Amino acid sequence: MTLPTADTIVTYPAGDLASTGTVLHSEALDAGRRAVLLDVSACHPVDSAWPDQPADRAVLTVNGVELDILDCVVGSTDGESLHLGGDVPVRKGTEGWAFVTAHIVDDALATAAGLLEGSEASIAVDAHYRHALSVGHTACHLASLALNAELAGSWSKDASLDALEHPNFDALAIETSRIEERGSVDVYRVGKSLRKKGFAPARLVDDLGEVARGVDARLSAWAASGAAASIQRDGDRLTDRRYWTTTLDGHPVSIPCGGTHVANLRELTDTQVTLHAQQVDAALELRMTTRA
Repeated sequence: MTLPTADTIVTYPAGDLASTGTVLHSEALDAGRRAVLLDVSACHPVDSAWPDQPADRAVLTVNGVELDILDCVVGSTDGESLHLGGDVPVRKGTEGWAFVTAHIVDDALATAAGLLEGSEASIAVDAHYRHALSVGHTACHLASLALNAELAGSWSKDASLDALEHPNFDALAIETSRIEERGSVDVYRVGKSLRKKGFAPARLVDDLGEVARGVDARLSAWAASGAAASIQRDGDRLTDRRYWTTTLDGHPVSIPCGGTHVANLRELTDTQVTLHAQQVDAALELRMTTRA
C-alpha cells in the first residue's frame, strides 16, 4: 500500500471543471465504497474542519469507464494510514502529514473498471451544480459583509475588523455556515461573551426588519456593480492559503476562503436575505438565509 507524501494539487480554485491525474492510492471502505486519491484533482472536497460548502458532483473516468463520485472529502495520511473527513486527527500543515482529496466511488464498479495505482484517471465536474454553489458562496460573503456594516453602530468597544473595516460580527458570532445552491444559511450566537466584547443586540431585537432591508440594499448595489472577483492563492496544493478577492464601494476586499466563487458579481441577481432572531437558552440566535 503506497500512500501520498504530498498534498493533492487542486485546480478548482482556478475554476477548472475537468482534470486528468494519476491514481496514487485506492482503498476499500465500509458500505461497498472505495476512496481514490489522485495527484491532481478539479473536484472540490468538503472539509470537515469547516464544512460550509458541499462537495462537487462529478464523474471519475478510468479505462474508459465512468464512475460516479459519491462523495469527495478532505483526508490526511502520515504514510502509514489514511484518515477521512471527521477522522482526520491533525491540523492542516502538520509536519509529516499529507492532505489529500479523497474521491469516494463504488468499490465493485471501480474494481470492475480495473482501477489500480498508476492508472490514469480523469474528472469531470457538474458545471451547473458548481456554478449554483459558487453563486451561493459569493452571496454568503457579501451578505456577511453587509450584515457587519449594518451592525457597525451596535458596538461600544473596539472589535476586530472585516475587509471593509467594519467590526466583524460575522467572524465573532458565527456558529455554523452552510452553502447551498444559490444561497446560504448562517447561524450566529449572541451570548454573554459577545456582549462583554461590546456588542449590544438591541437592533436584532427591535429593528430586525430594518437591518434586513439595509443588508438587501447593499447586496443589490454590490451585485449590480459588476465587480470582478477571483481566488488568489499561495500555491496549487490543497493546504495552500486561498483568498476570495473583489472590490466593493471602491475598496479592495480579500477574505481567506477555500471554496468556489463566481467570476463577476453581476452573476448574482435577485439577492435577498431573511433574518430570524430567537432566544435560545441565555443567548440570542440569529439566522440569516441568503438567496441569489
